[in-house]
Amino acid sequence: MYLTDRLPRETGRDYALRTIKENIIRLELAPGSMVSENELAAALGLSRTPVREALIELNKVRIVEIYPQRGSSVALIDPALVEEARFMRRVMECAVAELACTTLTPEWLSRLQENVRLQNFYIQAETPYPEMLMSLDDQFHELLFGAANKPQTCQQVANLSIHFERVRSLALSTVKDPQIVRDHEALLDAIVNRNPERARRLMETHLGRYAIDVQALKEQYPDYFKK
Repeated sequence: MYLTDRLPRETGRDYALRTIKENIIRLELAPGSMVSENELAAALGLSRTPVREALIELNKVRIVEIYPQRGSSVALIDPALVEEARFMRRVMECAVAELACTTLTPEWLSRLQENVRLQNFYIQAETPYPEMLMSLDDQFHELLFGAANKPQTCQQVANLSIHFERVRSLALSTVKDPQIVRDHEALLDAIVNRNPERARRLMETHLGRYAIDVQALKEQYPDYFKK
């Protein structure tokens, strides 16, 4: 199980939720696998209560299935939810790209520039770092929501996007493409220059690069997908 340190002032429930979600996205907790409250609590150094609360929250977004008196399992990947998540990202993130053209502050610009700098560092490294690039890619999009003053919208998109992120983890080669980093640079340039039309167009193109052949993945990992 992939574990990170608990953040300052992070509640047990929030730590459990963040960690379990991350392990589901990384497929450390594989689709269809049973999860034990006791085992998760022991691994996280928590009592069962915050772990149970986290599983209930994940059940609400249909990524965990809870069976009374029997336990819980990680939901199989549902292609319909994957497509819905992709649709929501496209609609919301194109709007955010436009909005950021009028709300970007020097502080958010600095954070976005640092993110792109790190992307370039890892894409040019001799040893590929696909998981780091995936994380930085996610952070770039989260920063755009922050720059547009829409953090709650970002959270709602993230809750649904977990279905798409699992498929993306099965196709990590998607985030090795240097063009994705170039997209981020061009998008940031459009926002800095207050060009919402160009920013929307660039975001449309950028999100199109995340196209994943779900059918091919279903054939390669049949046990991971909902029949």
